Amino acid sequence: MTHQVTTHDNALEKADLHEIMRLLPHRYPLLLVDSIINIDGNRSAVGIKNVTFNEPHFQGHFPGEPIMPGVLIVEGMAQTSGAIGIRDLKLDKPALVFFMTIDKVKFRKPVVPGDILEYHVKLIKQRGSICKYECTGIVGGEKVAEAEVQAMLSPSDAKSRSK
Repeated sequence: MTHQVTTHDNALEKADLHEIMRLLPHRYPLLLVDSIINIDGNRSAVGIKNVTFNEPHFQGHFPGEPIMPGVLIVEGMAQTSGAIGIRDLKLDKPALVFFMTIDKVKFRKPVVPGDILEYHVKLIKQRGSICKYECTGIVGGEKVAEAEVQAMLSPSDAKSRSK
């Protein structure tokens, strides 16, 4: 199956699952990003999530009508934002990313098994280790969700946990 991303620029960088796991401490079932493409420093990127029926949340949300919970869509947006922020710091260990605010959240269409969910993230403000991103969830070229997420990158935790 060929996946065409809504935005594409061959000059931008990519991060596969192994690099994402190097950057973030999240693991299955809470790692919600399979790859990240179109990385432009910590300024913007597109996270990719291949939504599959065998994910644990579909057992109860909702049996017979599986829909990806909105809170997990927002978490995937935050993980994509955090990963590019941490990547930009060039650390050798995963760092923690702490949510500070989640604003302007809107869900427009359900995300279901079989969908390829794109998390389009764009830095709108940075002050020290605090970053705020504008995020849009897109499936098949259609906007399914949007939010602004603000988080604090905590690279000092990564250093102390690695000793």
